[in-house]
Amino acid sequence: MIRIHLKIHGKVQGVFFRAHTQEKAEKLGDILGWVANNADGTVDVVAEGPENKINDLIDWCHSGPSTSEVTKVDVEKLTFTGEFEDFSIRY
Repeated sequence: MIRIHLKIHGKVQGVFFRAHTQEKAEKLGDILGWVANNADGTVDVVAEGPENKINDLIDWCHSGPSTSEVTKVDVEKLTFTGEFEDFSIRY
């Protein structure tokens, strides 16, 4: 089990990026955490789960939904905590 923090840059707000990220995490299964918009126009994702499924989520975030235009994804590996009970959208 691993934990990551992603910062996604580009046209990623106002295009349902958060909802699609939550849907993707739930579809992959066994991924817990959250997604949130930032004031600077980026989107943050903190997620925990099996490494292969987290890697699939990271890969998906490089393109996102068809309405988005991702220009960069910063990936930071963190210490797994097991603190999450679901994958939520933070407002």
